Amino acid sequence: MSQCSVCEIEYDKCLDINYGGEYYSFCCFECAIHKLAPPCGHCGCRVIGHGTEQRGSIYCCEKCAEHGAVVKAHHPE
Repeated sequence: MSQCSVCEIEYDKCLDINYGGEYYSFCCFECAIHKLAPPCGHCGCRVIGHGTEQRGSIYCCEKCAEHGAVVKAHHPE
């Protein structure tokens, strides 16, 4: 029996993942996405598909990437 790394439920069918040298157990894909999927650099939704990367940021779609590029151009880090 494993304990979910996010919600701490004990479950006998946890999904075990080794990601970036860290070990996690998840009771469902929802918890795995919450913990591991990167947030979009513009809207903040979790990128669970291919997404796109521009200027070191990950975006969920081209529209968010375009908006993020405009914001970065006006407000450089």
